[in-house]
Amino acid sequence: MDNNHNLRVAWLVPSVELGAYWQPVLQEFAKIFKNTIFYTGLVWPGFDPNLPGADVIQLVGEMKSLEMTKTEGYSRRLMLVSPGIVGHLLQFKPDVIFAQAYSLWTLLAVLLKPWGKWRFIIIYDGSSPNADFRDSKLRSFFRRVMSRYADAFVANSYGAKDYLIDGVGAKPESVFTRTYLVPDAKTLQQSFEKNESKNLTQKRPVFLYVGRITPRKGLKTLLEACSILQSQGYKDYTLQVIGTGEQREELEAFIKSNNLEERVKWLGWVEYGSLGSYFQQADIFVFPTFEDIWGMVALEAMIFGKPVVCSKWAGAVEMVSDGANGYIFDPYKPEELASAMRRFLDEPALIESMGKQSQQLISEKNPATAAQSFAEVVSYVLHKNEVKQ
Repeated sequence: MDNNHNLRVAWLVPSVELGAYWQPVLQEFAKIFKNTIFYTGLVWPGFDPNLPGADVIQLVGEMKSLEMTKTEGYSRRLMLVSPGIVGHLLQFKPDVIFAQAYSLWTLLAVLLKPWGKWRFIIIYDGSSPNADFRDSKLRSFFRRVMSRYADAFVANSYGAKDYLIDGVGAKPESVFTRTYLVPDAKTLQQSFEKNESKNLTQKRPVFLYVGRITPRKGLKTLLEACSILQSQGYKDYTLQVIGTGEQREELEAFIKSNNLEERVKWLGWVEYGSLGSYFQQADIFVFPTFEDIWGMVALEAMIFGKPVVCSKWAGAVEMVSDGANGYIFDPYKPEELASAMRRFLDEPALIESMGKQSQQLISEKNPATAAQSFAEVVSYVLHKNEVKQ
Protein backbone atom coordinates (compact mmCIF):
# COMPACT_ATOMS: atom_id res chain seq x y z
CA MET A 1 0.00 0.00 0.00
CA ASP A 2 3.04 2.28 0.36
CA ASN A 3 3.12 2.80 -3.42
CA ASN A 4 -0.38 4.22 -3.20
CA HIS A 5 0.39 6.66 -0.39
CA ASN A 6 0.06 9.63 -2.75
CA LEU A 7 -3.22 8.55 -4.28
CA ARG A 8 -5.96 11.14 -4.16
CA VAL A 9 -9.12 9.74 -2.58
CA ALA A 10 -12.45 11.57 -2.50
CA TRP A 11 -15.47 10.63 -0.40
CA LEU A 12 -18.96 11.73 -1.43
CA VAL A 13 -21.20 11.43 1.63
CA PRO A 14 -24.12 13.89 1.45
CA SER A 15 -24.77 13.97 5.21
CA VAL A 16 -22.99 13.05 8.42
CA GLU A 17 -25.57 14.83 10.57
CA LEU A 18 -25.39 12.03 13.13
CA GLY A 19 -22.02 10.73 11.99
CA ALA A 20 -19.45 11.84 14.55
CA TYR A 21 -18.23 8.22 14.45
CA TRP A 22 -16.75 8.94 11.00
CA GLN A 23 -14.04 11.12 12.56
CA PRO A 24 -11.86 8.30 14.01
CA VAL A 25 -12.32 6.19 10.85
CA LEU A 26 -11.15 9.06 8.67
CA GLN A 27 -8.25 9.69 11.01
CA GLU A 28 -7.08 6.11 10.45
CA PHE A 29 -7.81 6.24 6.71
CA ALA A 30 -5.77 9.44 6.26
CA LYS A 31 -2.77 7.63 7.75
CA ILE A 32 -2.90 5.30 4.74
CA PHE A 33 -3.94 7.86 2.11
CA LYS A 34 -2.79 11.34 3.12
CA ASN A 35 -4.45 12.99 0.10
CA THR A 36 -8.00 12.38 1.25
CA ILE A 37 -10.97 14.75 1.11
CA PHE A 38 -14.33 13.81 2.59
CA TYR A 39 -17.04 15.92 0.93
CA THR A 40 -20.37 16.34 2.70
CA GLY A 41 -23.30 18.73 2.85
CA LEU A 42 -24.13 18.41 6.54
CA VAL A 43 -21.99 17.74 9.62
CA TRP A 44 -22.83 16.69 13.18
CA PRO A 45 -23.50 19.08 16.10
CA GLY A 46 -20.27 20.20 17.78
CA PHE A 47 -18.21 19.48 14.66
CA ASP A 48 -14.61 20.65 15.10
CA PRO A 49 -12.70 20.78 11.78
CA ASN A 50 -9.39 20.92 13.63
CA LEU A 51 -9.64 17.45 15.12
CA PRO A 52 -7.67 14.63 13.44
CA GLY A 53 -10.00 12.94 10.98
CA ALA A 54 -12.40 15.88 10.90
CA ASP A 55 -9.68 17.97 9.24
CA VAL A 56 -10.20 16.11 5.93
CA ILE A 57 -13.92 16.99 5.85
CA GLN A 58 -15.05 19.70 3.43
CA LEU A 59 -18.53 21.15 3.32
CA VAL A 60 -20.03 21.55 -0.14
CA GLY A 61 -23.21 23.58 -0.17
CA GLU A 62 -25.90 22.46 2.25
CA MET A 63 -27.68 19.14 2.17
CA LYS A 64 -31.45 19.30 2.53
CA SER A 65 -34.00 16.52 2.38
CA LEU A 66 -37.51 16.82 1.03
CA GLU A 67 -40.11 14.48 2.53
CA MET A 68 -42.03 12.73 -0.22
CA THR A 69 -44.02 10.07 1.66
CA LYS A 70 -44.47 9.59 5.39
CA THR A 71 -44.37 6.04 6.72
CA GLU A 72 -44.15 4.44 10.17
CA GLY A 73 -40.55 3.63 9.28
CA TYR A 74 -38.20 5.96 7.41
CA SER A 75 -40.04 8.71 5.59
CA ARG A 76 -39.47 8.54 1.83
CA ARG A 77 -37.22 11.50 1.10
CA LEU A 78 -35.49 13.20 -1.81
CA MET A 79 -31.99 14.28 -0.88
CA LEU A 80 -31.04 17.70 -2.23
CA VAL A 81 -27.28 18.17 -2.53
CA SER A 82 -25.15 20.84 -4.16
CA PRO A 83 -24.09 20.32 -7.80
CA GLY A 84 -21.05 22.37 -6.76
CA ILE A 85 -19.37 19.03 -6.02
CA VAL A 86 -18.47 18.91 -9.71
CA GLY A 87 -16.10 21.85 -9.38
CA HIS A 88 -14.46 20.29 -6.33
CA LEU A 89 -13.88 17.00 -8.12
CA LEU A 90 -12.50 18.65 -11.23
CA GLN A 91 -10.08 20.62 -9.07
CA PHE A 92 -9.04 17.74 -6.79
CA LYS A 93 -8.75 15.17 -9.60
CA PRO A 94 -9.23 12.09 -7.40
CA ASP A 95 -7.84 8.70 -8.36
CA VAL A 96 -10.51 6.91 -6.35
CA ILE A 97 -13.99 7.95 -5.25
CA PHE A 98 -16.07 6.40 -2.47
CA ALA A 99 -19.71 7.41 -2.98
CA GLN A 100 -22.34 6.69 -0.37
CA ALA A 101 -25.44 5.00 -1.76
CA TYR A 102 -27.28 6.51 -4.73
CA SER A 103 -27.51 10.28 -4.34
CA LEU A 104 -27.14 12.98 -7.00
CA TRP A 105 -23.45 13.08 -6.09
CA THR A 106 -23.13 9.39 -6.96
CA LEU A 107 -24.82 10.02 -10.30
CA LEU A 108 -22.52 12.95 -11.08
CA ALA A 109 -19.47 10.85 -10.21
CA VAL A 110 -20.71 8.20 -12.65
CA LEU A 111 -21.33 10.71 -15.43
CA LEU A 112 -17.89 12.30 -14.99
CA LYS A 113 -16.04 9.00 -14.67
CA PRO A 114 -15.00 8.73 -18.35
CA TRP A 115 -13.45 12.20 -18.12
CA GLY A 116 -11.97 11.91 -14.65
CA LYS A 117 -10.77 8.31 -15.15
CA TRP A 118 -11.19 7.62 -11.45
CA ARG A 119 -11.96 4.29 -9.82
CA PHE A 120 -15.48 4.42 -8.48
CA ILE A 121 -16.67 2.57 -5.35
CA ILE A 122 -20.20 2.62 -3.91
CA ILE A 123 -20.56 2.17 -0.15
CA TYR A 124 -23.91 1.07 1.27
CA ASP A 125 -24.62 1.44 4.99
CA GLY A 126 -27.45 -1.05 5.34
CA SER A 127 -30.70 -2.33 3.96
CA SER A 128 -34.31 -1.57 4.90
CA PRO A 129 -37.58 -1.33 2.96
CA ASN A 130 -37.77 2.47 2.83
CA ALA A 131 -34.05 2.91 2.14
CA ASP A 132 -33.81 0.32 -0.64
CA PHE A 133 -36.86 1.50 -2.65
CA ARG A 134 -37.28 -1.97 -4.16
CA ASP A 135 -40.90 -1.07 -4.87
CA SER A 136 -39.91 1.94 -6.99
CA LYS A 137 -39.18 0.88 -10.57
CA LEU A 138 -37.73 4.27 -11.44
CA ARG A 139 -35.32 4.47 -8.50
CA SER A 140 -34.31 0.84 -8.94
CA PHE A 141 -33.59 1.46 -12.62
CA PHE A 142 -31.29 4.39 -11.92
CA ARG A 143 -29.55 2.49 -9.14
CA ARG A 144 -28.92 -0.45 -11.46
CA VAL A 145 -27.46 1.89 -14.08
CA MET A 146 -25.13 3.56 -11.55
CA SER A 147 -24.11 0.17 -10.16
CA ARG A 148 -23.08 -0.99 -13.62
CA TYR A 149 -20.29 1.60 -13.64
CA ALA A 150 -19.00 0.92 -10.14
CA ASP A 151 -15.64 -0.81 -9.86
CA ALA A 152 -16.53 -2.24 -6.45
CA PHE A 153 -18.98 -2.00 -3.56
CA VAL A 154 -18.47 -1.94 0.20
CA ALA A 155 -21.44 -3.26 2.18
CA ASN A 156 -21.51 -2.37 5.87
CA SER A 157 -23.79 -5.34 6.64
CA TYR A 158 -24.90 -8.64 5.15
CA GLY A 159 -28.30 -7.09 4.56
CA ALA A 160 -26.61 -4.37 2.48
CA LYS A 161 -24.67 -7.03 0.57
CA ASP A 162 -27.84 -8.95 -0.30
CA TYR A 163 -29.51 -5.76 -1.53
CA LEU A 164 -26.54 -4.76 -3.69
CA ILE A 165 -26.48 -8.17 -5.38
CA ASP A 166 -30.20 -8.94 -5.60
CA GLY A 167 -31.61 -5.42 -5.72
CA VAL A 168 -29.25 -3.53 -8.05
CA GLY A 169 -27.38 -6.31 -9.84
CA ALA A 170 -23.90 -5.92 -8.37
CA LYS A 171 -21.57 -8.79 -9.20
CA PRO A 172 -20.95 -10.85 -6.03
CA GLU A 173 -17.18 -10.86 -6.54
CA SER A 174 -17.10 -7.05 -6.50
CA VAL A 175 -19.07 -6.68 -3.24
CA PHE A 176 -16.96 -6.52 -0.08
CA THR A 177 -18.85 -6.99 3.18
CA ARG A 178 -16.96 -4.99 5.80
CA THR A 179 -18.36 -3.35 8.93
CA TYR A 180 -17.23 0.27 8.60
CA LEU A 181 -19.85 2.05 10.72
CA VAL A 182 -18.05 1.35 13.97
CA PRO A 183 -17.84 3.10 17.35
CA ASP A 184 -14.80 4.45 19.13
CA ALA A 185 -14.79 4.61 22.94
CA LYS A 186 -12.45 7.62 23.06
CA THR A 187 -14.69 9.66 20.74
CA LEU A 188 -17.69 8.88 22.95
CA GLN A 189 -15.75 10.15 25.97
CA GLN A 190 -13.94 13.15 24.50
CA SER A 191 -16.25 15.68 26.15
CA PHE A 192 -16.49 16.10 29.89
CA GLU A 193 -20.16 16.96 30.25
CA LYS A 194 -21.52 16.07 33.66
CA ASN A 195 -23.47 12.83 33.65
CA GLU A 196 -26.76 13.95 35.16
CA SER A 197 -27.97 10.40 35.67
CA LYS A 198 -25.34 9.76 38.34
CA ASN A 199 -27.21 12.05 40.69
CA LEU A 200 -30.61 10.48 40.07
CA THR A 201 -32.27 8.22 42.57
CA GLN A 202 -32.60 5.12 40.46
CA LYS A 203 -33.11 1.43 40.96
CA ARG A 204 -30.94 -1.12 39.21
CA PRO A 205 -30.68 -2.60 36.76
CA VAL A 206 -30.63 0.47 34.50
CA PHE A 207 -32.01 -0.04 30.99
CA LEU A 208 -30.83 2.62 28.53
CA TYR A 209 -32.42 4.02 25.37
CA VAL A 210 -30.50 6.45 23.14
CA GLY A 211 -32.09 7.85 20.00
CA ARG A 212 -34.61 10.20 18.53
CA ILE A 213 -38.01 10.41 20.20
CA THR A 214 -40.00 9.57 17.07
CA PRO A 215 -42.49 6.79 16.23
CA ARG A 216 -39.97 4.96 13.99
CA LYS A 217 -37.58 4.42 16.87
CA GLY A 218 -40.08 2.31 18.83
CA LEU A 219 -39.72 3.97 22.22
CA LYS A 220 -43.47 3.56 22.75
CA THR A 221 -43.02 -0.22 22.44
CA LEU A 222 -40.37 -0.03 25.15
CA LEU A 223 -42.71 1.93 27.42
CA GLU A 224 -45.50 -0.57 26.72
CA ALA A 225 -43.09 -3.33 27.75
CA CYS A 226 -42.44 -1.43 30.99
CA SER A 227 -46.18 -1.24 31.58
CA ILE A 228 -46.45 -5.01 31.08
CA LEU A 229 -43.61 -5.57 33.56
CA GLN A 230 -45.37 -3.35 36.07
CA SER A 231 -48.58 -5.35 35.74
CA GLN A 232 -46.50 -8.45 36.51
CA GLY A 233 -45.10 -6.86 39.67
CA TYR A 234 -41.65 -5.84 38.36
CA LYS A 235 -40.81 -2.37 39.65
CA ASP A 236 -37.16 -2.52 40.73
CA TYR A 237 -35.40 -1.12 37.67
CA THR A 238 -34.86 2.19 35.86
CA LEU A 239 -35.25 3.15 32.22
CA GLN A 240 -33.11 6.10 31.13
CA VAL A 241 -34.12 7.86 27.92
CA ILE A 242 -31.61 10.02 26.02
CA GLY A 243 -32.83 11.97 23.00
CA THR A 244 -35.23 14.59 21.72
CA GLY A 245 -38.07 14.52 19.23
CA GLU A 246 -41.64 15.34 18.44
CA GLN A 247 -43.13 12.29 20.18
CA ARG A 248 -41.99 13.23 23.67
CA GLU A 249 -45.24 14.90 24.77
CA GLU A 250 -47.29 11.89 23.69
CA LEU A 251 -44.96 9.49 25.48
CA GLU A 252 -44.85 11.58 28.65
CA ALA A 253 -48.65 11.34 28.74
CA PHE A 254 -48.37 7.56 28.31
CA ILE A 255 -45.88 7.34 31.18
CA LYS A 256 -48.18 9.34 33.45
CA SER A 257 -51.32 7.39 32.57
CA ASN A 258 -49.50 4.10 33.20
CA ASN A 259 -47.88 5.23 36.47
CA LEU A 260 -44.32 4.79 35.17
CA GLU A 261 -42.92 8.11 36.42
CA GLU A 262 -40.75 6.47 39.07
CA ARG A 263 -39.14 4.12 36.57
CA VAL A 264 -38.60 6.32 33.49
CA LYS A 265 -36.00 9.11 33.63
CA TRP A 266 -35.86 11.60 30.74
CA LEU A 267 -32.33 12.90 30.20
CA GLY A 268 -32.89 14.88 27.00
CA TRP A 269 -30.24 15.50 24.37
CA VAL A 270 -26.64 14.57 25.22
CA GLU A 271 -23.61 15.61 23.15
CA TYR A 272 -22.05 12.67 21.30
CA GLY A 273 -18.70 13.07 23.03
CA SER A 274 -20.41 12.69 26.41
CA LEU A 275 -22.50 9.60 25.69
CA GLY A 276 -19.76 7.26 26.85
CA SER A 277 -20.36 7.94 30.53
CA TYR A 278 -24.07 7.12 30.14
CA PHE A 279 -23.30 3.85 28.38
CA GLN A 280 -20.80 3.02 31.12
CA GLN A 281 -23.16 3.48 34.05
CA ALA A 282 -26.12 1.69 32.41
CA ASP A 283 -26.62 -2.08 32.68
CA ILE A 284 -28.56 -3.09 29.54
CA PHE A 285 -29.12 -1.30 26.25
CA VAL A 286 -32.49 -1.49 24.45
CA PHE A 287 -32.92 -0.74 20.73
CA PRO A 288 -36.65 -1.04 19.86
CA THR A 289 -36.61 0.48 16.35
CA PHE A 290 -39.18 -0.37 13.68
CA GLU A 291 -36.68 0.38 10.89
CA ASP A 292 -32.97 1.19 10.93
CA ILE A 293 -30.47 0.42 8.19
CA TRP A 294 -27.86 -0.05 10.91
CA GLY A 295 -28.01 1.35 14.47
CA MET A 296 -24.67 2.59 15.76
CA VAL A 297 -26.05 2.96 19.30
CA ALA A 298 -26.20 -0.83 19.66
CA LEU A 299 -22.51 -1.16 18.80
CA GLU A 300 -21.64 1.77 21.06
CA ALA A 301 -23.28 -0.03 23.96
CA MET A 302 -21.29 -3.15 23.10
CA ILE A 303 -17.89 -1.48 23.33
CA PHE A 304 -18.80 -0.52 26.90
CA GLY A 305 -19.63 -4.14 27.66
CA LYS A 306 -23.43 -3.98 27.73
CA PRO A 307 -25.96 -6.64 26.71
CA VAL A 308 -28.16 -5.46 23.84
CA VAL A 309 -31.88 -6.13 23.55
CA CYS A 310 -32.39 -5.46 19.85
CA SER A 311 -35.28 -5.15 17.42
CA LYS A 312 -35.28 -7.68 14.58
CA TRP A 313 -35.75 -4.74 12.16
CA ALA A 314 -32.43 -3.07 12.98
CA GLY A 315 -29.52 -3.68 10.62
CA ALA A 316 -27.26 -3.91 13.66
CA VAL A 317 -29.17 -7.02 14.78
CA GLU A 318 -26.37 -8.84 12.92
CA MET A 319 -24.15 -7.93 15.87
CA VAL A 320 -26.47 -9.55 18.42
CA SER A 321 -26.20 -13.26 19.08
CA ASP A 322 -29.56 -14.14 20.63
CA GLY A 323 -29.04 -15.55 24.10
CA ALA A 324 -25.29 -14.87 24.04
CA ASN A 325 -24.81 -11.10 24.20
CA GLY A 326 -28.45 -10.08 24.28
CA TYR A 327 -31.90 -10.85 22.92
CA ILE A 328 -33.72 -10.18 19.65
CA PHE A 329 -37.41 -9.27 19.61
CA ASP A 330 -40.21 -8.08 17.35
CA PRO A 331 -40.98 -4.38 18.15
CA TYR A 332 -44.58 -4.94 17.07
CA LYS A 333 -44.92 -7.27 20.07
CA PRO A 334 -44.15 -5.41 23.32
CA GLU A 335 -44.74 -8.62 25.26
CA GLU A 336 -41.62 -10.08 23.57
CA LEU A 337 -39.56 -7.10 24.73
CA ALA A 338 -41.01 -7.35 28.24
CA SER A 339 -40.03 -11.03 28.31
CA ALA A 340 -36.44 -10.20 27.31
CA MET A 341 -36.18 -7.47 29.95
CA ARG A 342 -37.65 -9.77 32.56
CA ARG A 343 -34.81 -12.25 32.06
CA PHE A 344 -32.32 -9.67 33.32
CA LEU A 345 -34.57 -8.84 36.27
CA ASP A 346 -34.89 -12.53 37.18
CA GLU A 347 -31.23 -13.38 36.51
CA PRO A 348 -29.02 -10.31 37.18
CA ALA A 349 -25.87 -12.40 36.56
CA LEU A 350 -26.73 -12.34 32.84
CA ILE A 351 -25.84 -8.65 32.73
CA GLU A 352 -22.14 -9.26 33.32
CA SER A 353 -21.80 -12.46 31.31
CA MET A 354 -23.65 -11.11 28.27
CA GLY A 355 -21.83 -7.80 28.56
CA LYS A 356 -18.50 -9.59 28.26
CA GLN A 357 -19.78 -11.37 25.15
CA SER A 358 -20.76 -8.00 23.65
CA GLN A 359 -17.30 -6.59 24.26
CA GLN A 360 -15.69 -9.66 22.74
CA LEU A 361 -17.90 -9.58 19.63
CA ILE A 362 -17.20 -5.91 18.93
CA SER A 363 -13.49 -6.01 19.77
CA GLU A 364 -12.43 -6.85 16.20
CA LYS A 365 -14.42 -4.01 14.64
CA ASN A 366 -12.90 -0.57 15.18
CA PRO A 367 -11.84 2.53 13.21
CA ALA A 368 -8.48 0.98 12.28
CA THR A 369 -10.05 -2.18 10.86
CA ALA A 370 -12.65 -0.09 9.00
CA ALA A 371 -9.95 2.08 7.40
CA GLN A 372 -7.92 -1.00 6.46
CA SER A 373 -10.99 -2.55 4.85
CA PHE A 374 -11.46 0.50 2.65
CA ALA A 375 -7.75 0.38 1.77
CA GLU A 376 -8.11 -3.27 0.69
CA VAL A 377 -10.93 -2.31 -1.67
CA VAL A 378 -8.80 0.51 -3.12
CA SER A 379 -6.06 -2.05 -3.82
CA TYR A 380 -8.62 -4.33 -5.45
CA VAL A 381 -9.95 -1.71 -7.88
CA LEU A 382 -6.47 -0.49 -8.79
CA HIS A 383 -5.25 -4.03 -9.46
CA LYS A 384 -8.43 -4.77 -11.37
CA ASN A 385 -7.72 -1.79 -13.61
CA GLU A 386 -4.09 -2.82 -14.13
CA VAL A 387 -5.18 -6.29 -15.23
CA LYS A 388 -7.60 -4.79 -17.76
CA GLN A 389 -4.86 -2.62 -19.20
